[in-house]
Amino acid sequence: MNAHGIAAPAAARPAHRDVNVLRWLVAYTASITGDVVYFLALSWAAVRVGGPSQVGLVVAAGALPRAVLMLGGGVVADRFGPRRVAVVSDAVRCGVILVAAAAVAPASPSVWLLVTVALIFGVVDAVFMPAVGALPPLIAPPAQLARVQGMRGLSIRLSNAAGPLLAAAVLVTAGAAGAFAAAGILFALSLATLLTVRAASSVEVPRRTSAWQELGDGLRYVRRHRMLAPLVTVIGLSEMCFSGPVATGLVLLADERGWGASGTGWIASAFSVGAAASALLLTVSARIPRAGLVMSGALFLTAGGAVALGHAPSLPVAVALGSLIGLTGGLTTTVSGALLQTETDPRYLGRVTSVTTLCTLGLAPVLFPAVGVTVALWGADAFFLGCGAVCLLAAGLGLVVPVIRRAELQAPKSMSPTAVDG
Repeated sequence: MNAHGIAAPAAARPAHRDVNVLRWLVAYTASITGDVVYFLALSWAAVRVGGPSQVGLVVAAGALPRAVLMLGGGVVADRFGPRRVAVVSDAVRCGVILVAAAAVAPASPSVWLLVTVALIFGVVDAVFMPAVGALPPLIAPPAQLARVQGMRGLSIRLSNAAGPLLAAAVLVTAGAAGAFAAAGILFALSLATLLTVRAASSVEVPRRTSAWQELGDGLRYVRRHRMLAPLVTVIGLSEMCFSGPVATGLVLLADERGWGASGTGWIASAFSVGAAASALLLTVSARIPRAGLVMSGALFLTAGGAVALGHAPSLPVAVALGSLIGLTGGLTTTVSGALLQTETDPRYLGRVTSVTTLCTLGLAPVLFPAVGVTVALWGADAFFLGCGAVCLLAAGLGLVVPVIRRAELQAPKSMSPTAVDG
C-alpha cells in the first residue's frame, strides 16, 4: 500500500508505453478536439444568426455556469469516482451536441436554442473537467505523473492545432450542423475509449449530509495542507495571464505594432511549438530532479520573457520570445500539475482538480475585459509587464516556501490501478 492507501507493485512501465494510459490519452485528445470544434461551431452559428453582438451572449451562457459550478463538479467526482463521473458526463455531452446537430440541420437555429445548448454544455463541462483531470493519479504511479502531464500537454497542443482545421473544413462543407455532428462524434470516441480505461478506486469518501459540507471539507483540505495551499496559489498566479487572456494580449500587441493578423499567428504558433517541445521533453524524461526549483526557475524565465515580449522591437524577436514563454510556461504547467497530483490524497482528487481548473480555465473569461482596458489605457507593453509581475510573484512564492523549493517527483513505490472504479 502507498501513503494514500492504494495497492502498489514493485515496478511499473513508463507512462508512454502503458496501454491504459494511452487509452486515457486518446479519450482526452478526442474530448479536447471535440471542445474546440464545438466552440467554433457555436460561435459560427451565433454570428450567422444574430451577428457579432450575439456571440458574447452565447459564449457567456456556456462559460458562466462552467466557472460557477466547477467546484461542485469536483465534489461530484469525489463522491462517485472520477472515472464514473467522466464517463457519464461525456455521454451527456455527446448526446447534447448530437441533438443540437439534429436541431440546427433543418433550418437556421435561433439564438435562444444556441444559448440553451451552451448553457447545458457548460453545466456538464463543469462536472466532466474535474473528473477527467483527476484520473491520472488513478491510472499511473506517482513516479510517472510528470510523463502523464507531459503527454497531456502534447494532447492539448495537438487538439488546438487540429481542432480549428477540422472545424473550418466541416463548416465549409456541412455548416454548423455538420460541425456539431463532428464534435459529437469526437465526444463519442472519447466516451468509447474512456470505457476501456482501468482506474484504481480511490479511498471511500465518508458521505456528508450535504454537498456543501464536502465542498467545504475539500477547500479546508487544500488550505491546511502544507504543500497544496502554496502550490495551488503558485499555479493560480502562474496561469492567471496565460490560460486565455494572453491570446487577447497578443492580438492587441500585434495590432498596436502593425504586425497584423499574420504576426499574431506567428507568435501564437511559436508559443504552441515551445509548449509542445517542453511537453515532449518531459514525456520522454525518466525523472525531473529538484522539481520545485525547476518550476520556480521556469517561472522566472516566463516572467522575463513576458516583459520582453511587451517591449519586442520587431516581429522576429516577438516570435522568439513567444517560443521561450511557451517552453518555460509548458514546463511550469507540467511540473506543477505532477506535484499537485502526487501530493493529493485520492479522496480529494476531484475537488483539488476543480480548484486548479477553475484557476486556469474557469476564471479566464472574467479577465478578458481587464486585458482590453489595460491595453487601451496604458498600451500592450503594460499588459505584458503586469503578466511578468504576476509570474515573478509566483516564482518568488515557490522559492520562499521551503516545501515547494525542496519538492521532488520521486516515489519509492509505484501505484497500481488494481481496483477498477465503477
